[in-house]
Parts: sequence; structure tokens; C-alpha cells
Amino acid sequence: MTMSPEPTPTPTIDRMQQEGNWNPLWDRLSQWDPEWTEQFMAMNATPIRRGVFPPEFVELLSIAIDAAATHLYAPGVRRHIRAALELGVTREQILTVLQMVSVLGIHACNLGVPILEEELAAFEARP
Repeated sequence: MTMSPEPTPTPTIDRMQQEGNWNPLWDRLSQWDPEWTEQFMAMNATPIRRGVFPPEFVELLSIAIDAAATHLYAPGVRRHIRAALELGVTREQILTVLQMVSVLGIHACNLGVPILEEELAAFEARP
């Protein structure tokens, strides 16, 4: 008879859940591999935990990451905007971050427009 292993301690995950910072999309991953998920979340939290940047800057940076075209995580944007406002970050500062991060989407045009131009030329050159 095999004994089931002891549950993996997950203090980082537990703290994230208690603070409302847990994404429910991570539930299955955490159930299937709690050790890996705990280590990943702990690694991800290390820069913030070290306190190198003031909390206001961390929230602005988090807004930028969550609002970026490559991420688009609305619950995180909402959570970090709320936290930033509670820390005294102004609407103008948050709006500026959103405006700055919006330029990441321009790369779709930088890539796509030249390809469109080439394909249009090739299409129009067909017999």
C-alpha cells in the first residue's frame, strides 16, 4: 500500500489567494503541480518583495504589464488601478501609463502593412 505524499506547502499561493491576487485560471495548474506553481509564483513576487521600487511605481508597472497588447489581463488592470488610486497615484499618471503601453500594438501595423503591400502587389500582378 502506497502512502499519499504530504501536501506541498504553498505560502505564496495562499497569500495571493487571501489578498485577491490569484487568477482562477491558475487553479488547474496549481492542482496538478503545486510545487512548480508555488516556485513560479514566489519567483514572480521576488522583485516586488525586495522593495527596490516604491509601491506606487510597482502598481504603475503592473498596470502596464497587464494592459499590454501581449497580455491584456483585465482583472489585473482593474486590481492594480484600484491599488494605485488607493496609494495616491493620479488619474493622469495612470492614463499616461495606459497611453504609453498602447503603442505596443503599433507593431501589428509595422509588421502587417508591409506584408499587405507586398501581397497586394503580387495579387494585382497576377495574370
